[in-house]
Amino acid sequence: MSNLTPPNLTGEIEQRRARAQAWFESLQQRICAELERLEDEAPAELYPEPAGRFEMRPWTRETGVGGGIGGYFKGRLFEKACVHTSAATSRFSPEMAATMPGADKDPSYVSASISLIVHPRSPRAPTVHLNTRFLSTAVSWFGGGADLTPMLPEQRSQDADDAVLFHRAMQAACDAFDPEWYGRYKAWCDEYFYLPHRKEPRGVGGIFYDRHDSGDFERDFAFTQAVGEAFLEVYPKIVRHRMDEPWTEEDRQAQLVQRGRYVEFNLLYDRGTTFGLKAGGNIETILSSMPPMVSWP
Repeated sequence: MSNLTPPNLTGEIEQRRARAQAWFESLQQRICAELERLEDEAPAELYPEPAGRFEMRPWTRETGVGGGIGGYFKGRLFEKACVHTSAATSRFSPEMAATMPGADKDPSYVSASISLIVHPRSPRAPTVHLNTRFLSTAVSWFGGGADLTPMLPEQRSQDADDAVLFHRAMQAACDAFDPEWYGRYKAWCDEYFYLPHRKEPRGVGGIFYDRHDSGDFERDFAFTQAVGEAFLEVYPKIVRHRMDEPWTEEDRQAQLVQRGRYVEFNLLYDRGTTFGLKAGGNIETILSSMPPMVSWP
């Protein structure tokens, strides 16, 4: 706990943050349970190791007020998975406040979020990322999204089966609120998850949105919940479809190289990594998106 003056934020905003935090923590529990269920279902002939289980580690912020619950997993089907929640009451640094809506006069803010990364052991199953968050200064908004990163070249097309299924789920989440949102947030995702130095996308995309504020908190909160529900519905379907497929050593090497692209993006371009480190977040959870094994040719 620091000696920072508590942010001057209204009770309504605190209530909104509490609701968002409760939702993210509930979603965390459900996602962890589903990943453990998949771990148990994995065929023993391909995954002979014992099934893994999540280790939940609460943590406390070193600056401001708050903390979170870090969920860490190593298993046989999922080589590494992390599902984290966090909540904060703090102040932006002058540098960060200058870039945040509503923080120019008062840098106080509250936030709540869920963030996850799943790295399957099988090269046939894609890596996936989800992050959704609520943040409020003098104004409030939601942000986040979900994106899919297949490991093998033949799967890295938006016309490939897994990509089509994933995008269909994200589109349904968007279309329930506004038919224009999917096209806008898909394009933003394609632009954001791109490696300029390699001139290639990180994966097959999904949706990405930030500073989402339609003026109707309930509608925007419901949309962010729908994104989480869509993820929980579609990703297990993809894994169940892929986890029975055998793979070769060549496939494994292709996976390790593609994971290297993931590392490059997260360390060079990812806004969440930058924000978390600058805002005094938990370094262990921020950098847990790194894959367990990786290779550069």
